[in-house]
Amino acid sequence: MVDEMRKESAVTDLQDRMLEQLSKVIDPELRINLVNLGLIYGLSMDDNVVTVTMTLTTMGCPISAVLEQMIQSSLEKLPEVDEVKINIVWEPAWSPEKMSQVARMTLGYYN
Repeated sequence: MVDEMRKESAVTDLQDRMLEQLSKVIDPELRINLVNLGLIYGLSMDDNVVTVTMTLTTMGCPISAVLEQMIQSSLEKLPEVDEVKINIVWEPAWSPEKMSQVARMTLGYYN
């Protein structure tokens, strides 16, 4: 039981640190980090390979390759991470409601 609690705590700590790293990745067009934009849908790790499940604000986003490189560089700074894979999904579709309150206020989106 204690070992399970420690393992769960370690996983939570790693996920927190991954989210912290991703919060440093700023969308160059919107000038808000990907976490506050609500683009990150999930993080998983298997054998030191992180899979980021995310979406983009629009299909055909012209900066998707730039964002992917920024995400990879950010997460690879963590010692536990050897490789980063990015899984872009379109369901559920992104909408401004997925943004944090800070992001909505920054962009002047009030709903």
